[in-house]
Amino acid sequence: MADATNDQNSTGNHDAGADIRLLGRLIGDVLREQAGQSTFELVEAVRRIAVEGRRSGEQPLTELDATLTGAGTDEQLHVIRAFGWLSLLANTAEDLHVERRRRYHRDTGSGAQAGSVAAALDKLLTGGVDPDRIATTIAELMVSPVITAHPTEVRRKTVLDHVDAVAELLQDRARALDSPTELAEIDEQLRLEILVLWQTAEVRLSKLRVRDEINEALRYYRSSIFATVPRLQRDVADLAAERLGVPVAEVHNPGIVSMGSWIGGDRDGNPFVTASVLQLAVESQAEEAFRHHLHALFDLSRDLSMSARLITPTPDLMALAESSQDDSPFRADEPYRRALRGLHARTWAMAAAVLDEVPGPPPHASLEPYASIDELIGDLDSVLTSLRSHGAGVLASDRVEPVRRGVETFGTHLCGLDMRQNSAVHEEVVAELLATAGVHPDYRSLDEAARLDVLRAELASPRPLTTPYAAYSPLTQGELDVLREAASAHARFGARTIPHYVISMAETVSDVLEVAVLLGEVGLVRVDGDGVRSAVDVVPLFETIADLRAADSTLADLFADHSYRQLLASRGDRQEVMIGYSDSNKDGGYLASQWELYRAQRGLVATADRCGVHLRLFHGRGGTVGRGGGPAYQAILAQPPGSVRGELRITEQGEMVAAKYAQPASARRNLETLVAATLEASCMDAEQLGDDAARFTDAATRLAALAHASYRGLIDGTGAGAPGRFVDFFRAITPIAEIATLNVGSRPASRKNSDRIEDLRAIPWVFGWSQCRLNIPGWFGAGSAFDQFASGAEERRLLADMHASWPFFQAMLNNMGMVLAKTDLAIGRHYADHLVTDPELRDRVFTVISDEYERTRRWHAELTGSDDPLVDNPALARSIRNRFPYLDPLHVLQVDLLRRHRAGERDELVERGIQLTLNTIATGLRNSG
Repeated sequence: MADATNDQNSTGNHDAGADIRLLGRLIGDVLREQAGQSTFELVEAVRRIAVEGRRSGEQPLTELDATLTGAGTDEQLHVIRAFGWLSLLANTAEDLHVERRRRYHRDTGSGAQAGSVAAALDKLLTGGVDPDRIATTIAELMVSPVITAHPTEVRRKTVLDHVDAVAELLQDRARALDSPTELAEIDEQLRLEILVLWQTAEVRLSKLRVRDEINEALRYYRSSIFATVPRLQRDVADLAAERLGVPVAEVHNPGIVSMGSWIGGDRDGNPFVTASVLQLAVESQAEEAFRHHLHALFDLSRDLSMSARLITPTPDLMALAESSQDDSPFRADEPYRRALRGLHARTWAMAAAVLDEVPGPPPHASLEPYASIDELIGDLDSVLTSLRSHGAGVLASDRVEPVRRGVETFGTHLCGLDMRQNSAVHEEVVAELLATAGVHPDYRSLDEAARLDVLRAELASPRPLTTPYAAYSPLTQGELDVLREAASAHARFGARTIPHYVISMAETVSDVLEVAVLLGEVGLVRVDGDGVRSAVDVVPLFETIADLRAADSTLADLFADHSYRQLLASRGDRQEVMIGYSDSNKDGGYLASQWELYRAQRGLVATADRCGVHLRLFHGRGGTVGRGGGPAYQAILAQPPGSVRGELRITEQGEMVAAKYAQPASARRNLETLVAATLEASCMDAEQLGDDAARFTDAATRLAALAHASYRGLIDGTGAGAPGRFVDFFRAITPIAEIATLNVGSRPASRKNSDRIEDLRAIPWVFGWSQCRLNIPGWFGAGSAFDQFASGAEERRLLADMHASWPFFQAMLNNMGMVLAKTDLAIGRHYADHLVTDPELRDRVFTVISDEYERTRRWHAELTGSDDPLVDNPALARSIRNRFPYLDPLHVLQVDLLRRHRAGERDELVERGIQLTLNTIATGLRNSG
């Protein structure tokens, strides 16, 4: 079925195109067998039209439309599924090919690749950075990817499991190229996996629940994270010690990667996240951590069979063996086995004290539980010391150290679960508590100064606001229940369980102090002799254009508040601030959003420095460029100087979680890239703009203002040629209404029951535009801004200088190029012609969009020096050539099915077909949400 281009490479292996062709042929075989010869011939005819049309430079939409719209709905579904499975498996083949290339360069000694820790160390040392400074930075480095459950991951766990099996078979096949017999056996296994996929439903029968999202996130720990993170910690320490000439102990850092999650703690706009769900999330994470530790300890107790007749353990190890209560005569002379069985039994007892059911092999005896995870780490240190004392240091490093690192990294909590809620909810809850307690009858009527007086008084008082005798509203009771459950989690699993409380739409100091007051009701904030103390970081999130512009002054006001500074002192004078890419983009467009995010970071850093506070930034990025996506390495190095400083938190969202963490190799690549970029950004100024800084900044400010005006002119219907009723155009040309029926994430598509763009979540906004391939969140407004800014040769030279010298500007243009390459006006026009029923609205708005696209493409070509928007990304260009011909039939079918559905055809197969096209187009585009 597949006919991808034959992209040769220098790795000595067959290329991704070869794998894709093989997968396409196997899909075709299964299709013929399962759906019949006539359906197979239809799919083949569609494939030829799509591929030959793309090769000739023609857009084959008219011919595809004539071929497909006359087919029966059941045949259309077969076409969707065939091209959908090919798109998904093509992604898998491409990912594996990337790993083959990396291994080839590593194994052939062709130099450290950009994005690796080795390359980062080489760059820093060559750049003259002091080795002691690098070592200190590594010892304190903290990178925290935070997995969220935003609804663009449309694949079921069952499907992902089978795709993992295909990936393993493709890896086996690459190693068996010289064995025809083995190749034939592997190809047969691939065919069987594809047969299973063909008979597996891609979409869910019911909407995804939060508990399902929790379970899907946990699978990535088993598939890659448990193995990858401890190994990366070791490799970084070993490599740094070797290159920097320092002892390994000086660069050992168990927190160099600290995983996080929002799933089960993020309540902003999600009514399904309740106290019981938070409890489920915390306990599920703890179960996963204990399961991992218990199995690791159990395996160690079987592996370390050394006999005391042949070696002499340390007294500490012998004491552990004697206290294990393992009196089996078969292990009488095997002290390590006995000692580790004791460690296992005490860990099992520790789990039993906090969990209803212990997820691991039962112990040989009932022993006293560990009081803390540190006690277990101390006993493992005794095992390591003993092994090294009798010449088994290699064994200690290979077998025991990974277990110790895993225990130290994942603890009893697995990962930090953040809580998040909207500031408007906090305001309403605090107002009710104050009124019920008789403190103030109408808190919401107060101005900011009066609110702060009330909140400060409450923070200074040990008296609680709540009483068990009051009847609170469901909203208030629900929020209090969640906070009480969070306090319970701290008591059971430690403070690392829930380390942060994020405040969406934070605008004022009172927005932050309201959360402190609420945390005080459950004991997570307390008053003692040293003032206000907090057990969690309170994290304001600035996400709209207006909030970003005011972020530094808001932070300065917060630091000037005496009550809050006491709270901050209890957290080591470390303040985390989250910046939101999604809402700022939806609010102001791509170029304006990127600049306001950059400017806000610069202002936040200056404010924190001036106030003597250590700032950590938390980047709320999504998969698409419009939501902060793009190559992480380049993005981190493009941050303002001083904004990283050894610490980085970043969200991992949607389908990008599977792309990054489904396989150990991809997890390693992603995490090492984050570590390497954070190390580089922390140790040197990647910008080095010097005298150019002021003129570049001024130009970017003017460009952002022009782009913002152009973007808002389209959205608000006030721009030249842009009529009102833009929302009608958006809802007609995109499948936004139908997206709500796709059983993906648990979160509603809108924050409120409203048709307004302002109330729509940023994720479905971007997702909808990607489905019709217009992608305006990733580029609209930039072309007009460049046109208006560059009125003469001097301005053009300035833009060229910015592209040549400024990492921020380079990254912004490169990411825009990726979106421009994925934008397809012909496909967008096909959607408009068939789905926007008002001809005047359709033609006027589409003309504005297409004219702006041409302007933006022209300027991108001029500034980068190439008509190819992917000139710096040949891998993506190759991927697009491989995959995009197979998307054309899916777009044609989606338009046909949407048109019929909106005309009143409520057939179940039509609705299923729409869901399938949403799924398969998102899969083919990859970073779609």
